[in-house]
Amino acid sequence: MAIIEVNNLTKDYGHRRGVFDVSLQVEKGEVFGFLGPNGAGKTTTIRHLMGFSAPQKGTTTIGGLDSWKHSAKILENVGYLPGEPAIPENLTGTQFIRMMQGLRNSHDEARLKHLLDLFALDPRGKTKRMSLGSKRKLAVITAFMADPDILLLDEPTSGLDPVMQERFIEFMREEKKRGKTILLSSHIFSEVDAVCDRIAIIKDGEIVSTVKTADIRHNENKTYEILFKNGTSETVNINDSEVNGLLKRLANSEVASFKEEKFTLEKHFLHFYEKGA
Repeated sequence: MAIIEVNNLTKDYGHRRGVFDVSLQVEKGEVFGFLGPNGAGKTTTIRHLMGFSAPQKGTTTIGGLDSWKHSAKILENVGYLPGEPAIPENLTGTQFIRMMQGLRNSHDEARLKHLLDLFALDPRGKTKRMSLGSKRKLAVITAFMADPDILLLDEPTSGLDPVMQERFIEFMREEKKRGKTILLSSHIFSEVDAVCDRIAIIKDGEIVSTVKTADIRHNENKTYEILFKNGTSETVNINDSEVNGLLKRLANSEVASFKEEKFTLEKHFLHFYEKGA
């Protein structure tokens, strides 16, 4: 059952900026990666899902509710982490948390303490004096503290140091085990590869590929780099079922090394972003 749906979404800002006929579905309990560089259309899509903008064409729904028509209802039940959180500078972190708790009508202090401890954040200082990393931690905590079943996360680890990035990935794995439905927008391959079940790649506002993460990891089409003792080398692209035949053909050759080049999410992504692709 699809919990998050984008159907033929188009929003054209001119000069090839925006999104064009974008469609994706996120199933219940799935972590779906939305991968692309800044400006590719990830944030535009997520803002339409949150009901912040009306589509020129197509629809976006969360839990069966039209995002534009029922944005207030959707905001009650969805955890949202914007790419650039707008945190009032005249508040302390604690005051901001209390304000967000009131808006969400959620006061689970045990959950809040767990998140503050997990991300090592002391929220008592003024937000205007917080580092970018601390502000990002504050935004992560307020997105998750009401324990919503559906989450839209736009570049969630931007501004976090490597230790906190890894801690966030582990936290996401735990949330996944708890059955959360998550749309995660990112340009970081390791982050998407570590937690996502499926991945959509977006380029210039258009979806160019949707793939299961398992299919990337267990790709049947292999690439081998063969180095011969005479100094020449050859790259061979071959299906997994034909590898034994290749080895037999090489049995009488003077092979110095035979190495598989692993197929990765980054290689799959770059295929679509190579010049002229």
